[in-house]
Amino acid sequence: MQPGLGWLRAALLAAVLGLLPAGVALAQRTEGDRAQAQGAYQAEVPVRNQTDAEREKAFVRALAQVLVNVTGDDGATQRPGVREELAKATHYVEGYDYRQDEGVSATGAPSFQTMLVVRFRQADVDDLVAMLGLPSWPQPRPKPVLWLAIDDGSGPRLVGLAQVNAARSILDAAKSRGYALGLPAGTAAEQAAVGAIWRGDIAAISALSKRYSPPMQLIGKLRRSAGGWSADWTLVDGGKVLSTWQTSHPDARRAMAGGADGAADALFKRYAKAGAAGPAGVYRLRILGIRGADDYLRLAGYLDGIAIVKRIAPVAASPEALELDLDLATGLAGFNRYIARGDLLVPVAGDPADAGGPAIFRLTGG
Repeated sequence: MQPGLGWLRAALLAAVLGLLPAGVALAQRTEGDRAQAQGAYQAEVPVRNQTDAEREKAFVRALAQVLVNVTGDDGATQRPGVREELAKATHYVEGYDYRQDEGVSATGAPSFQTMLVVRFRQADVDDLVAMLGLPSWPQPRPKPVLWLAIDDGSGPRLVGLAQVNAARSILDAAKSRGYALGLPAGTAAEQAAVGAIWRGDIAAISALSKRYSPPMQLIGKLRRSAGGWSADWTLVDGGKVLSTWQTSHPDARRAMAGGADGAADALFKRYAKAGAAGPAGVYRLRILGIRGADDYLRLAGYLDGIAIVKRIAPVAASPEALELDLDLATGLAGFNRYIARGDLLVPVAGDPADAGGPAIFRLTGG
């Protein structure tokens, strides 16, 4: 760096950072440090450019991916209230960075893809999951051993640690669903067991897996088919078959990746815990502190913006209080988590809701 230019570099950096949304940091990286998502609360998504509009849309896709990672539920984004919160994805972002991936197109020409790597605040994402009452697959999660045999026409062969790149698509697909798969070492005895995989000898593979932990295996055989590639899958947990399924695709990598999705679905179904936000339904609220039309409009606008509130029905009004029926996508516990984010509504001590009466809140501010 030329003498006397340190102040200029610092000023330029400050100017760039000043253009970023408040509370969202673009990471500073050193040479050779490659940005990539790490852990369940980070995600990377492709973007067409680095404009603000494109980045905000990418935040939505990234948060959707993180919700799938954290909950283990591939259908998490379709649950009540989630879509509305995804539109606010920027509020959950802790920081982000860009990465340029280089590849080769179908014609052999170099291709480039910009990836946005997004880091979300763990506490806020966990609070979102709890508020919306999303079921979740608890951490830490098991790491099944992947016993994969591939026959490309020259006979089935086992994919072991030495052939990790051949299994990259299924390993990455498992990672995108919030868990990991392990590969066998590929010893001579394990290589010889490829026949057991091909004929579906679950007992033999389970016995061979005793050196690995946990006692859970994802067994797959991938082969060429008329339409491209097909795979048969079996997930074994503690010696018992948890699920079986098939995948097919013209692209071998896509057919292989389907094994990770099927295993994630089966494990989520087996181990997921119900959300703690309470059951959906109509709940009566008694709101104190309504002093006039302005307060009512302020309250109505606030409730209308809550993702889990599906419908608002006024029931009764008096100089002391306003009673409303709220149709909630989750229970009152989820509603209370939402209002705890701000200070417009506060619960009133001695709330009789548990005894069958309305839940009582006070409108604050003005």
